[in-house]
Amino acid sequence: MSRVTPEMYLNAGAETAYMVGIALAIGALIGIPLALLMVITRPGGLRPQPAIYQVVNVVVNILRSLPFVILMVAIVPLTRLITGTSIGTTAALVPLTIYIAPFVARLIEQSLLEVSPGILEAADSMGATLWQTIRYFLLPEAKASIILALTTATVGLISATAMAGYVGGGGVGDLALSYGYQQFDTVAMVITVIILIVVVQGIQSLGNYLSRRARD
Repeated sequence: MSRVTPEMYLNAGAETAYMVGIALAIGALIGIPLALLMVITRPGGLRPQPAIYQVVNVVVNILRSLPFVILMVAIVPLTRLITGTSIGTTAALVPLTIYIAPFVARLIEQSLLEVSPGILEAADSMGATLWQTIRYFLLPEAKASIILALTTATVGLISATAMAGYVGGGGVGDLALSYGYQQFDTVAMVITVIILIVVVQGIQSLGNYLSRRARD
């Protein structure tokens, strides 16, 4: 008999949704401008600035190179400074955001680079400013790919929230560790796995649907 009640699953699901939603929103607010900056300043970009591009590119690469568990432990002092604690759902937002922001930046960068150079040349021939080129040509053309990129980021973030359970981050991952693993509650572990699979499949299906709609 499992010790985990339906209410505990609901609370854990709400904590996971809270972490994913907030971290993804803040990560996107950071990552999308970084992606635009890299695309614009890269060699051959709309406004080539090699020095700026190299700095941003290196920073993104460094943060992307760190496994989430290592990043989470490495920035504990920063997490304490920002939230006042290194344990709990809110504290987990700090490493989650730092983890997902460069991930989003790299995914969005690839989406933007898929836009045909002819589109940008057309914008230039019409005398569009840099902002107009981004707003009316670059982003709309990359919209479908950006949706898939954010879908991938969301799925990756869900996996990261599960690992946040190691430091008491809460959520479904913490429930699986505290009961399914540490207390050998097989039923809780199986239910947790099923919940994660269903949620990830649902998010991926929604992302695919929205991407197809964006292409129509």
